Amino acid sequence: MTDASAGQARDPGLQGERTALSWTRTALAVAVNALLALRSGWESGQFALTVVGVLLLLGAGATVAYGSRRGRALAGHTADVPTAAPSGAIAWATAITLAACGAGLASVLIER
Repeated sequence: MTDASAGQARDPGLQGERTALSWTRTALAVAVNALLALRSGWESGQFALTVVGVLLLLGAGATVAYGSRRGRALAGHTADVPTAAPSGAIAWATAITLAACGAGLASVLIER
């Protein structure tokens, strides 16, 4: 029994563009929460929240960079680029999104 899809090229659709856009949307959500955390941390004097905001901004930048690199690789339609993202990248995106949610929640609930 042979796999019929093994010898076929990948579908040259818009997957690369959709992938890059989804990573960009994730980075935008993280950046908004990071800015909220930075503002709240700065105004309330909470050093830890300010540091978390800065780290989240850096993480958002890394997410945009990874997403654009991955989108370009998928748009090139090369056979050596797997369709699914590596599990490490998925874990990174999950961790940074959860951290952004926590920082956003902390910045809303912080006492002034």
